[in-house]
Amino acid sequence: MLDLSYDLPKPRVIAGAKHDWELVIGMEVHAQVASNAKLFSGASTLFGAEPNSNVAFVDAAMPGMLPVINEYCIEQAVRTGLGLNAEIHLKSAFDRKNYFYPDQPAGYQISQLYHPIVGEGEVLVELGDGTARPVRVERIHMEQDAGKSIHDMDPDMSFVDLNRAGVCLMEIVSRPDIRSAEEAAAYILKLRQIMRYLGTCDGDMQNGNLRADVNVSVCRPGDYERYRESGDFGHLGTRCEIKNMNSTRFIQQAIEVEARRQIAILEAGGEVDQETRGFDPVKGETRTQRSKEEAHDYRYFPDPDLLPLEIEQDWVDQIKSSLPELPDAKKARFINDFGLTDYDASVLTADLDSAGYFEAVAAGRDGKMAANWVINELFGRLKKDDKDIDASPVTPAQLGGIIDLIASDAISGKIAKDVFEIAYTTGRDPAEIVETEGLKQVTDTGAIEAAVDEIIAANPDQVAKAQENPKLAGWFVGQVMKATGGKANPKAVNDLVAQKLKG
Repeated sequence: MLDLSYDLPKPRVIAGAKHDWELVIGMEVHAQVASNAKLFSGASTLFGAEPNSNVAFVDAAMPGMLPVINEYCIEQAVRTGLGLNAEIHLKSAFDRKNYFYPDQPAGYQISQLYHPIVGEGEVLVELGDGTARPVRVERIHMEQDAGKSIHDMDPDMSFVDLNRAGVCLMEIVSRPDIRSAEEAAAYILKLRQIMRYLGTCDGDMQNGNLRADVNVSVCRPGDYERYRESGDFGHLGTRCEIKNMNSTRFIQQAIEVEARRQIAILEAGGEVDQETRGFDPVKGETRTQRSKEEAHDYRYFPDPDLLPLEIEQDWVDQIKSSLPELPDAKKARFINDFGLTDYDASVLTADLDSAGYFEAVAAGRDGKMAANWVINELFGRLKKDDKDIDASPVTPAQLGGIIDLIASDAISGKIAKDVFEIAYTTGRDPAEIVETEGLKQVTDTGAIEAAVDEIIAANPDQVAKAQENPKLAGWFVGQVMKATGGKANPKAVNDLVAQKLKG
C-alpha cells in the first residue's frame, strides 16, 4: 500500500515594484518513443547516423507513399499512459496539422488533436523537503517529429537532415498546476524517471529525446485558487510559451526571466501578448519567435490516409499486467522493507539500475548499512570517476561481501573502506583481500588489553587529564587503534579504555 501523504509546497511568490505575484506553469513535454522504427515507416531511429541515411520514402513525403502505423509505438504510448495512471482511449484518431517548415517535407505533421490515445492522468512531483505537488496530465497524444535544419555548415546555404523526420513522439500535456521553477524541473525529471522505468523513452535531453515547451504566466495571490474552484482560466494571466527546452537548469532560468518580464509589463500598465518565445541562456532573456497560433491556424483535419485507431481492452490489460514496479511504489517498499529514510530511498530509486544494484546488495543483509555503502562509498566513487552504476568495478556480490565481513566482526568499518578501495581498483574478492593483506580485525581481548595497558602506562599525564575529563578518553582509543594498525575491534578498545581509566 502506497503512503502518499504529503504537504503541498507553497507557490513561488515574486515581489514586483507594486504587488506580489505568483507563478503558474503548464508544460508540454515531447518524449521520443523508444522504438527501433519510426511511427509510420520502417526507417531506423538510430541516433548519430549519417545525415539522411534513416529516411524511408514516406518520411521524405514522396508522392504516392502512404503511412502505416507502427504497433509497437502505440503499445509504448499505452504503457506510458498506464504508468501515469491515465485513462486509455480505446478509440483515437490521427489528424494533419498543417504548417510549413523546410525540414518537414509533407508540409504537415501527423498528430492527434481531437482524439488522443491517452486521457487524464496524474504525476506526483516530490521536492525533497517533505512536500509534493500532484500535477494533472491533461492528455498524451502521438505525433511525428520533424527533421533538422542545419545552418552552420555553409555561409550561403542551409542543409536539411531528415533522419528524425517521422520519429514517434509522445506529447505529454500538463494542466497549469506547477507553481515554481523548481517544481517544473522536478516534474520533467519525474516524467523521465517513470518513462525510463517503463522503457518507453530513454529521457536523453542532450540528444533531444526529451524536451519541453514551458507555458508561463503570472497572477495575483488568490487568483489561482479561484481558477481551481471555478475552472475559469480568466482568473489566470496570459501565458507565453518558451519553446524547445532540453535542460532543467535552463528551464528554471527561463521561467524566472519570463515571469519578471511579464510582471514588469503588467505593473507598467501594459498587457502580455500570448506568443511563442525562445530563451537565450547567454544573455539571460526570452525573445519573441512568433505570435501564438490557435488550433484553427494550423487547419487541422482528420488524416485521410489513416483509419481511426481502435485497440482492444484485453490488449491494454495485457500491457498493464506487464508493467514493472514504478518509482513511487518501489520507494515506498524500500522505506517499509529496508527501514530507509525518505532521502535514501529517493536516491536509490532514481533509476532502475541503482535500485536493482541496491536490492542485490541488501538481500539478506541490514538494509540501512547496505544503503549507506551503496550511496556514500560506491556512488561517491563512481561520481568521482564519472562512471554509471552499470560500469561499477565493484559487483553487488563484492559489496555485499564487505558488509558481511563487517557484520561478522572480521573487519572494522575503517578497514572496510580500505578493502572497498582495493576491490574497486583490482576487482579482487573482499574475503581474499582481508586474508591476503592481513587486514583481519583483532578480536582477541587479551592482545587488545595489552596494547591498552602499554599506552596508559606510557602516558600518565594524559591518564590524569582523562580521569578529570572523560571526553579525553578518545585519545587513548586513537592511540591503541594506531598501535594495532587499525585492526583492533573498536568496541572492545572503547570498553577496555573506559574500564582502565576508571582504575
